[in-house]
Amino acid sequence: MPHLSLYRKFRPDTFDKMVRQEHVVRILKNQITGGSVGHAYLFCGPRGTGKTSIARIFARAVNCEQPREGSPCGVCGTCRALAEGSLDVTEIDAASNNGVNEMRELREKVQYPPVSGRYKVYIIDEVHMLTDSAFNALLKTLEEPPAHAVFVLATTEPQKIPATILSRCMRLDFKLIPEEDLEAHLKRILDEIGKPYEEAAVAAIARAGAGSDRDMLSIAEMCIAYSEKLTYASVNEVLGAADFRETGALVSALLNADGGEALSLTEKILAEGKSVGVLCKDILRFLNQVAVAKTCKNAEKLLFLPKDLFRAVSSVAEQSEGAAILRATEIFARLEPELRYATSPRICLETAVLRTATPAAELSMDALLVRVSELEKKLAAAGAGALLSAPAPKKESKPSRAPERELPPPPEEDDAFAFPPAEPVYFDEPYPPQEEPVRREKSVPRPAPALKAAPISEPDPFSANQTAPVAASGGKESAEVAFGRFIKALRKTSRNGVLFTMCADLVASYEGEKLVLETESETIFRSLSREDHRAIMQSAFALAGVAEFEVRKKGADAPKERDGIEQLKRDFSGYPVEVK
Repeated sequence: MPHLSLYRKFRPDTFDKMVRQEHVVRILKNQITGGSVGHAYLFCGPRGTGKTSIARIFARAVNCEQPREGSPCGVCGTCRALAEGSLDVTEIDAASNNGVNEMRELREKVQYPPVSGRYKVYIIDEVHMLTDSAFNALLKTLEEPPAHAVFVLATTEPQKIPATILSRCMRLDFKLIPEEDLEAHLKRILDEIGKPYEEAAVAAIARAGAGSDRDMLSIAEMCIAYSEKLTYASVNEVLGAADFRETGALVSALLNADGGEALSLTEKILAEGKSVGVLCKDILRFLNQVAVAKTCKNAEKLLFLPKDLFRAVSSVAEQSEGAAILRATEIFARLEPELRYATSPRICLETAVLRTATPAAELSMDALLVRVSELEKKLAAAGAGALLSAPAPKKESKPSRAPERELPPPPEEDDAFAFPPAEPVYFDEPYPPQEEPVRREKSVPRPAPALKAAPISEPDPFSANQTAPVAASGGKESAEVAFGRFIKALRKTSRNGVLFTMCADLVASYEGEKLVLETESETIFRSLSREDHRAIMQSAFALAGVAEFEVRKKGADAPKERDGIEQLKRDFSGYPVEVK
């Protein structure tokens, strides 16, 4: 006996054996039992969802002498004749018979009565492939067919069918089959043929089927022939997917902004012979699993992975931020369709890997959010370490004023955005230290220490009434010192991490009494010029003791106010003009 593929061997022959599509089955059953069979049907939907199978069952059911709940009995003379092959059911492949001559021939044959049954059923598969002339030849027959003729048109692209044809058919839309039903169907088949299997392997094959029962069975047939037992590892080998743990390590490096490690793992996986397109799909699939593990409480049930693989996914999810997962998913989702037309798909993939792993190279809002999240992690760890290592405060025997504490050394480059101290700090020297530090004016009152039971009340170092530190020469403080006080005040008063990151890259300088902040980025300049951001900055500058400030784009023209003052001096050269 010749070998039959699984999807042919286990093709359903009654409505009860269909996998889902209950809405279509119910309509057809009711029409058959009620004797109200239509003359033209249009079955449309994704491939492998049962359109042709239901059309064949329907063709036998309308001719069955004793249908059982709308399904063909399979034992009557008509059912046996149709099973052996009869002229009463004709299948036409419109992909290869799409000309006007074939439709004219069909129009002539449809006039002859059925041989053994009550109806002559014409099943036209992939009907959207017919030419315009063929559709016109079929149109009149569909409009006024003989009483014994029933047409069943099947297609995956109903939008290509003329409206004149659509309006003459009863349209039934087929849906993709859920993975749970695909798994149950595959398990029944494996049990029937006596093939041992792992639950995770069946789930992987069902996911690869992507809602198509025929695609799932085609993949399952390859996996069955690959090994004696159907395992998760053998399914991955058949599908050509990269090793799960290698893909997990690559995704972990991407989400943790480790560009060197991510690029090395990409080169290693591609060197093993994996396709660029398959690796892109594997990364997207793993990112999706990480997102599910990050957000869903029942992630283990939804993903249905082996326990060790689920632990690997959970570990990556716990170490990653939601913004980083979303940004990486969007980058690789845009890459997948681009690979179809790329002349150098490998370079495109590596570029996407580098873009994902280096958010500092982008000025987009998503990249800034990822950078802020990483900074907050480092700052939280640094703040926790500082609190644990902070010495206990010493008691003074004669506390005539609040104790003065020594300023900690300047932060390193990686810790430039450290949190301000948990308690107020008094400075006897300006920060950063000047060559000749000057003592704070004695006229500023210092609160005396309270009793033992009461906490010490100290003034806010960022208060506008506080005297700002001055330069060693006796003049006003430098722009760097004023900007440093502003950054600390902004970190203390505002929870807007994006605003803090944008302000940290500004260059400060004095222009008269005004503190000028410059940036080379047009995006940052427009963002800081918004009213809400300017109000937050105004409050922080007030706490830092800066009365007037301005944000400029580097290289822009001089402000209009300066031009106006110069024009006044020229117009009234005989009068003294004083700018206050």
